[in-house]
Amino acid sequence: MRRTLSEFLKGHWQLLLLVTLILLLWPTRALIPLKILIVLLHELSHALVTLLTGGEVISLDINASEGGQVISRGGNRFLTLSAGYVGSLAIGLALFFLAVRTRLDRSLMAVLGATILVTTALYVREWFALAFCIVTGALMIAAAKFLSREVNDLVLRLIGLTSMIYVPMDIFSDTIARSHLRSDARMLAEEIGGLTLFWGMLWLGI
Repeated sequence: MRRTLSEFLKGHWQLLLLVTLILLLWPTRALIPLKILIVLLHELSHALVTLLTGGEVISLDINASEGGQVISRGGNRFLTLSAGYVGSLAIGLALFFLAVRTRLDRSLMAVLGATILVTTALYVREWFALAFCIVTGALMIAAAKFLSREVNDLVLRLIGLTSMIYVPMDIFSDTIARSHLRSDARMLAEEIGGLTLFWGMLWLGI
């Protein structure tokens, strides 16, 4: 058993270190840019599923208070409202898995940066969101071009892990601890049925 634990720590020390750093820095201002990026991924998930289910995205916005919204028409409301948290989790898992299992880190970083820039050009109109998205997308493309694969790999792992950690924390905060907020779960309860707490618990379970 002792040798098994030692092997686990040896094989996963980077993962454990990153998770520890994220959790320690979570209450501080150091992670705010990263948290806003995760909110952007959340909103991108809403927008993508809206388009995939036949809807139209009118605008996408994020703000410095770690909030965001997508204004849309049409699409499958059940899927689009559920896509924020489930999509953030899927994106986080995909980024982390691809960073760990492949050597496509620089290409993946470039695609992520380009996706943010294209989305910005199509749907983002508010000044803070415009500035954040343009700078973030440009930095990702620059990182892909000028930084080593190892650095890109580390950044992708950090983004992926933070997205995965952010999801349950945000679900608990917005749908359970503060169920009165007009969150995705609250809108789903109003439009589809059930309670805000039910949808929050379901997403938390996922």
